[in-house]
Amino acid sequence: MRFVWPAPVLSGLLSIALIAPASAQPDAIAVAESLFNRGLADMLAGRYPAGCPALAESYRLDPRAGRLFTLAECEARWGRIATAVARYNDYLALYSRMSEAEKLQQHERYKVALEQRNALAPLVPQLTLSLPSGAPAGTVVQRDGITLERPSLGIALPVNPGEHVVTTRAPGGPVHEARFTIDKSASRTIELEVKLPVEEPPRARPMDRPPSQVVGPPVKPIKGPAPSTEASGPSGRRVVTYVAGGLAVSGLVLGSVTGWMALNESSRAAEACKNDRNRPGAAICSPEGKAAGDRAKALGKVSTIGFSAGAVLAGAAVLLFLTEPSRPGPRAAAAARSLASAAPRPRAGAVSWSLLAGPNGGGVAVHGRW
Repeated sequence: MRFVWPAPVLSGLLSIALIAPASAQPDAIAVAESLFNRGLADMLAGRYPAGCPALAESYRLDPRAGRLFTLAECEARWGRIATAVARYNDYLALYSRMSEAEKLQQHERYKVALEQRNALAPLVPQLTLSLPSGAPAGTVVQRDGITLERPSLGIALPVNPGEHVVTTRAPGGPVHEARFTIDKSASRTIELEVKLPVEEPPRARPMDRPPSQVVGPPVKPIKGPAPSTEASGPSGRRVVTYVAGGLAVSGLVLGSVTGWMALNESSRAAEACKNDRNRPGAAICSPEGKAAGDRAKALGKVSTIGFSAGAVLAGAAVLLFLTEPSRPGPRAAAAARSLASAAPRPRAGAVSWSLLAGPNGGGVAVHGRW
């Protein structure tokens, strides 16, 4: 759009000297004047991103009508037509409250502001932003850094043409950003997206955790009865039977060997001895024969003892084997262990004894603890 300013308006922009409000401070007026001069120079040079903010700050510090009109012109040249229309409306509202003398001074600017406002208003884009029905209460919506409250949502609002950034954020949720572009005279409706907060899984209570994850004092295992060793090895009676049988075999072997040696020595002694003619029934033996006879007697005694002991032990082994009672089952063994553990134990250093009697024999049992 081409802007043609009348000569009185242009000269008024270059030498703007209107009545300042009584509340303006001298220092603020000086700063505002400096900002206005710099902003006007940037605007005339086409540097609108630098000139328009300077003019806006100048008007904030010293709100004169001329500064407001110049700011509206800068926004219009920059292409921010929605902002320019709002500034022109502010100037026209201010003009309506002026005295007749002030209106006479501002008449040319008034006509320009009215024409510009009427020309730009139809070109202002209209944008409608709405939240989804499931958006939680307290969701924050910002458009170009400006927070829009609930009354500003769901209705068409004027915006400047170009690119815009809209962000939404639910309470405790992440920020969702959307970018879009809108042209002059366009009307657009956008339903915003809201990302809900990610719910963390509930922490498991100690009773809900698997045993490997439960934190607490270590639990001592319950000790059960010791496993029975009777099934894995012979009983004590069977061991005694085996020992007796082994000793019986050894005694028989010893008796056999020594008996053979005794016979051998006896033969040697008979060869070395002769009958004595002077003494009937007596014999005369050489020293070697006498020694062989002595050895034969000694070996004979050992053989007799070996055979006797072997026979006795063999008989005992056979008797123990034939009279061995049947082995108790697991339940009987457990009951016997329980009774044994419950029985009172003798004091340290004490000795006790008891008589045992049964169908298989008897004996004396001695108990002691040291």
